Parts: sequence; C-alpha cells; structure tokens
Amino acid sequence: MKQLSKYFSALFLAFTLVFVVGCASTSTTEGTGEYVDDSVITTKVKAVIFNEPSLKVAEINVETFKGVVQLSGFVSSHDAISKAVALANGVRGVKSVKNDMRVK
Repeated sequence: MKQLSKYFSALFLAFTLVFVVGCASTSTTEGTGEYVDDSVITTKVKAVIFNEPSLKVAEINVETFKGVVQLSGFVSSHDAISKAVALANGVRGVKSVKNDMRVK
C-alpha cells in the first residue's frame, strides 16, 4: 500500500510539473493566462472601435500578443488611423499599439 501511495504521489508531481511548464510562456508563445488576457484586450479594443461612429469596424482588424495590439486594415483617412490608435491605447492592459492600417 505504501508503494502505491509513492507511485501516485510521483505521478501527481510529474503531471503537475508538465502542466505548469506547458502553460508557461516564451518569447514567441503565450501562456494560458496571457492568451486569455490578450483575448480580453482584443475584445475591448474591437468594442471601442465599433462604438466610434467615425470608424468602420469591419475594415479594422485587431490582434493582440502579450499586450501589444496590432491594428491592420483600411480606413478612409489619416485622422481615422490616429483615432483608432488613440482608442486602442486607451484600453486597460494595452502596452503598445502597432499601426499597420492603410488609407484607401
């Protein structure tokens, strides 16, 4: 019985170690928590852009990686680019904004 208990303890420890290491982030991948945080940031940025009447949300794509928001797509003016970047920067959790939007 004691041998079985040691076996299960070792198995539990191994599983826990694999789970924790598997959820850790690297410079090119996100951990589980960061992925969830970035999803929330992306949703909030999309919402503030959608609620801005001067911007067409369907033409602005939003992606987030480790708090860095990337905006891409097409807008009607340079003012629209500035507005979208300013709105994205105002969202809590955004570390910086990369602008890849183009005027069409």
